[in-house]
Amino acid sequence: MYKVGDIVVHKRDICKITGIIKNYRLDEDYYTLALVNDSSLVIHTPVSNNRGLIRNIITREEAEALIKEIPNIETIEFADDRSLESKYSSLVDSGENKGLIQIIKTTYLRREEKENKGKKVNEKDKNYFRLAEKMFYSELSVALNKTYDETKDYVVGKVTGLSK
Repeated sequence: MYKVGDIVVHKRDICKITGIIKNYRLDEDYYTLALVNDSSLVIHTPVSNNRGLIRNIITREEAEALIKEIPNIETIEFADDRSLESKYSSLVDSGENKGLIQIIKTTYLRREEKENKGKKVNEKDKNYFRLAEKMFYSELSVALNKTYDETKDYVVGKVTGLSK
């Protein structure tokens, strides 16, 4: 069970547990969550977490190990744009960081390839790239105790070997 003040991932969002309401709905206790980046949005979710909507933020050590692993994480194999979009969607829904990295790498490489050929970049690729980046760097920024932009620069620097 989580405590008030804990930072957790709820579905896709980084949240702080701001309270626990006893017998909130159907005699079940609920967490009150506030998004870390937007405390005006309040979420209520069962303490039982039967559907696995809440998980711990990765630790600093796990974040550093994941960053080292990024070059070895494969891009997504796909037969056509429809199957690729389906894969993007399932990886986003899973919220797993390796899946988010796969989306970031795949969409980045597809964008580079299309730009080099003078073609227009797919709007769905752009949207999934932004979403995956937001989810990935938001969680890592908490784990690494850095701002979102500092985290992004840090990760890119580590992966490219250009870290400061």
